[in-house]
Amino acid sequence: MNSLNHLAIILDGNGRWAKKRGLPRKAGHVAGAKNVETICRAVYKRGIKYLTVYAFSTENWKRPDDEVNAIMKLFDGYLDDCIKNCKKNNMVVRLLGDRKGIGKLIDKVEKLENDSKDNTGLNLNIAINYGSRNEIVNAASLIAEDYKAGKIDKIDEDILGEYLYTAGIPDPDLIIRTSGEQRLSNFLLWQAAYSELLFVDKPWPDFDEQELDKAIEAYNSRDRRYGKIKEEE
Repeated sequence: MNSLNHLAIILDGNGRWAKKRGLPRKAGHVAGAKNVETICRAVYKRGIKYLTVYAFSTENWKRPDDEVNAIMKLFDGYLDDCIKNCKKNNMVVRLLGDRKGIGKLIDKVEKLENDSKDNTGLNLNIAINYGSRNEIVNAASLIAEDYKAGKIDKIDEDILGEYLYTAGIPDPDLIIRTSGEQRLSNFLLWQAAYSELLFVDKPWPDFDEQELDKAIEAYNSRDRRYGKIKEEE
């Protein structure tokens, strides 16, 4: 059985889920947000320590204003709930992404991160205004500044990792994308170098505990060799 320490999920298909039911797209995002809570509990119950969810990419700002505003309003309310229930939920919550782009929400984000940092339960990382290429470029820029200033004397993979949004977080073992699309869409490109990938047809609001168990079973059937070969080869 493979060790599953960090699960990452691309939360895709909220809008299509709503459209199929004759509902506005924002109704799909509401359903998707509720499902995050359900899957957080299920993931922790299965002994997984880290969960990263891709909620809003840097490219998603190109969507219609009413949809973007609805998503940000949902995130605002989610932050309020998390701050209120921080101790009871016992989750460590961290934002991954460009913080300059989320306006006044940053105050709530920082309060939640500070209030939850000593909790001992699930580590939940929420990727908001996140783009992996932007993350790597930002890290390279900071490294160049510190190298020039003499703060670091070498540049290697470990050093770069310390400048990413995910510093201190183990790389994902398994990345799931819901709703049938088969691409990473600028998500954790550096961190996913040896991640197992799984693409499921169900949209995110329909991804339940049964689907989670099927994903874990599929992951456990994989042969993770990290460039090595099987002994019989």
